[in-house]
Amino acid sequence: MALQFDSLGTWQSRDQQPAFGGDDLIAVAQRMREPAYVVQDPSSRAIGVALGGEAQLQGSGDWPLLAVLPPLYPEWLGCRSFCEAHGIRFPYVSGAMANGIATTELVIAMAKAGFLGFFGAAGLSLERVTAAVDELQNTLGSSLPWGSNLIHSPHEPALEEAVAELYIRRGVERVSAAAYMALTPAIVRLALSGVSQAADGSIQRKRYVFAKISRPEVARRFLEPAPQRILDDLLARGLLSAEEIRLGASLPVAEDLIVESDSGGHTDNRPLSALLPCILSLRDEVVAERRYARPVRVGAAGGMGTPAAVAAAFTSGAAFVLTGSVNQACTESGLDASGRAMLAKASIADVTMAPAADMFEMGVEVQVLSRGTMFAMRARKLLELYRAYPSLEAIPADEASKVEKQMLRCSFGQAWASTQEFWQGRDPGEVRKAEADPKHLMALVFRSYLGQSSRWAIAGETSRASDFQIWCGPAMGAFNNWSAGSFLAEPEQRQAVQVARNLMEGAAAITRAQQLRSAGVAMPAASFDFKPRLLS
Repeated sequence: MALQFDSLGTWQSRDQQPAFGGDDLIAVAQRMREPAYVVQDPSSRAIGVALGGEAQLQGSGDWPLLAVLPPLYPEWLGCRSFCEAHGIRFPYVSGAMANGIATTELVIAMAKAGFLGFFGAAGLSLERVTAAVDELQNTLGSSLPWGSNLIHSPHEPALEEAVAELYIRRGVERVSAAAYMALTPAIVRLALSGVSQAADGSIQRKRYVFAKISRPEVARRFLEPAPQRILDDLLARGLLSAEEIRLGASLPVAEDLIVESDSGGHTDNRPLSALLPCILSLRDEVVAERRYARPVRVGAAGGMGTPAAVAAAFTSGAAFVLTGSVNQACTESGLDASGRAMLAKASIADVTMAPAADMFEMGVEVQVLSRGTMFAMRARKLLELYRAYPSLEAIPADEASKVEKQMLRCSFGQAWASTQEFWQGRDPGEVRKAEADPKHLMALVFRSYLGQSSRWAIAGETSRASDFQIWCGPAMGAFNNWSAGSFLAEPEQRQAVQVARNLMEGAAAITRAQQLRSAGVAMPAASFDFKPRLLS
């Protein structure tokens, strides 16, 4: 029997030497929306790849069909249940970069293009978050999916609860939960509020929690039903009903987990290749133990700066991918153009760890850009002084002078006055605590520098350029290397939707090349190097 196709070519000898320099094979790898057939010439034993149509058996002969590769679309790379549950076309999410860096403009652009975006509510006032929710609901309504962020705030639990209350009251359906080491009443209430049971017995959730995790023990807390002590507390306070608690006992707190590897901002710097399989195995274990009827999806974040990285995440079992650093460099981000230009020059090594503003006293760190800014070095110095001395007054004069002149650019007394004014309007309890505890007062003053440094980058405060805190992971440098020489190399050309389309299209092309290689075709190295292009 012979095989007949619409087109046949890309022949190579059986000893794996490409016959036509590999150009045809590269084209095959990047033509993803057609079926492909790997066949063998009976006379020369060379391998060929056919594209288009369907294989038809005609006449006599003995061309063996070695493999059939169905069409491949970027939409198919992840878990279909993820796209179906959230009403999106692509298994791709833009992350909730804090302080509004993930703007409403970014979220709207992603939603209209078939992706899912989260607004970066962390670090913003309740009024700012409310305004963002208003804009997103007025623009996208309920027809296009979107989400917003809830960050664990150990120093401001009232704000965390107020934002959760806002999301419940306004019907926000998707919430990205970040920086949680343990569950709080706010996140449990958010996850279970509105849970109901349909006539057929199935349990319906009113909203989805996306839990960003980087440790198995934290992942387990979100994979399991909520602890009874938290449920009892919420019931006693009238924040959950007895029916919601009953139904919640058979549900995980989160049905979508974001496995955060080496990323910008809060990170444990774990490699995705080690972390993701561990969390996937844990997910399977808990789902089997609990006999959940609903799927629990696990996505990958951190390092998603090239098509190869995205393809690797999907190949490893990720249901979806989430990008962060690369979106911060896009025109829709809330970062000032000067900060975006700094990101466009970063290499993989131009990142470092620095103390985090929100968990300064605990020694928690975030990953930031090191090229062109002295923030990380200065922030580490402040943490060193905080640990060494009981109060601002106890700091040696020469050290105090450097902090006042180089970082605060004012005296300790002036710095405390402005810090006191800020906290008086946000949480007066912090002021009272600082007045009774000199070390806490020192922490608040130092935290003011760390907090303002990210806002200076957002506002483009040129006089503070050396103090810019720009959250950034190595994905940024990888993206810059990949996009060099293309239209995406220039900061003003980086649109979030174009970046997303290129990463997903490229991941599909690389996956196609790997499929052909697995079928015995010797693919040239260039088949795995998808170049950025304008996509619609």
